[in-house]
Amino acid sequence: MKLHTTRYIVILSIQIGLIIIDWFINIFSIFNRDSNAKMLIMFITQNACLILALSVLLLTFFSTYLFQIGLIYLLYERFRTTLLVCMLYFILTSIVNVWLMILQWNNKRNSWNALFMIIFIIQRFMSTVYYYYYKRAALRISDPRFYEDMDIESEKTVSTHD
Repeated sequence: MKLHTTRYIVILSIQIGLIIIDWFINIFSIFNRDSNAKMLIMFITQNACLILALSVLLLTFFSTYLFQIGLIYLLYERFRTTLLVCMLYFILTSIVNVWLMILQWNNKRNSWNALFMIIFIIQRFMSTVYYYYYKRAALRISDPRFYEDMDIESEKTVSTHD
């Protein structure tokens, strides 16, 4: 049990660290507009962290007992919203990052049009939704019930006698 607890703590720490990196890049990318290279590195790092975060979450899904016995649909049902939010946030973040870099490279730093402002605001709102759902999924998937061979019938009889 100690080995499993240590593994969950390490994975959860990595996941929280990736969220914090994304959060810092969202905050400081606006203030760091003086250098094209710094912005590009920050945006590449942000997108890489988002892909890595989704990969780590999927790897935790793949290591569950439900996945290993072929009950993938149950995992999908429980975590569908999280997966959709992760993909939508990655797409919005990529759009905002590319658009900001195009404006930066064309020396149009202060020429945000209405469409870009709307997408930017939606992306920033989605970041909070993403942080909530991702953290929630990371905590829920660490539940030991996902990793144990439990006899559903015996649990029903135990719960009816209580």
